[in-house]
Amino acid sequence: MRLWGALLLLATLAAACTQSPAAQPTPRHVFVIVMENHTPEQALSGPFMASLAAKYRTADNYHAITHPSVPNYLAITSGSTWGVTDDSYHSLPKQDLGTQLTDAGVSWKAYMEGLDAAAGCIDSPVPYDPGHNPFAFYGGQCPPNVVPLTSLAGDLAGSTPMFTWITPDQCHDTHNCDVSVGDQWLQGQVGQIMDSAAWKNDGVLFITYDEDDYVEDNRVLMIVASPGMSHKSSNRRYDHYSLLATIEDLLGVGRLGEAKNAQAMTDLIQQ
Repeated sequence: MRLWGALLLLATLAAACTQSPAAQPTPRHVFVIVMENHTPEQALSGPFMASLAAKYRTADNYHAITHPSVPNYLAITSGSTWGVTDDSYHSLPKQDLGTQLTDAGVSWKAYMEGLDAAAGCIDSPVPYDPGHNPFAFYGGQCPPNVVPLTSLAGDLAGSTPMFTWITPDQCHDTHNCDVSVGDQWLQGQVGQIMDSAAWKNDGVLFITYDEDDYVEDNRVLMIVASPGMSHKSSNRRYDHYSLLATIEDLLGVGRLGEAKNAQAMTDLIQQ
């Protein structure tokens, strides 16, 4: 009996060792657009933004991390504000989402409206704003993945990176112009994204704001759009670290900084 028991145990262990590992989720194309300085109510005064919110999904208890803009951009892309409390440029360690994706072999690009390739990430003229280009901070310079927004249309029609970040200029992000102006700009950009094969093949688009206008509790709009989604809203408390955690989970990489402690927006990205 002892011999039979030992043989049975060995057979069980051998079977366990030969089982295939659990299949990893298939990475999905991720698109992120960050707008500027409005509450959800203000943002939804734009008819196009309101139509997206009505059709797709919203996080109704989503918050920015702090004020002003720069530390929020850093939070979304690295899981830390790095102690930054102003809108100035700071050279920071290369511990960010872009570096993480590059090291993992995941394709990505950040498309910056108004970026002049000759002038560079820091010195391009307004309405471009280097403070809204967080990838210029890490390592003290832009990686080659940061390109002018004019490159987006061609990439959407051809080889679209797995992660796409889009920063509008200071007018189209509604920092210096009315919500209606940014709403019209969004209609064009989102239309291009949703016409692409990358988005149609189970892609995910996140649209949010870096911060509110200092009048409430820094609650900002978060819209999550994916093909075939039904409308849904979530009252779970999320923030920019939740966005980073969700992006990293979708792309199959580990979590950075405070994203490790954040709750991913799983209720909004699942069909």
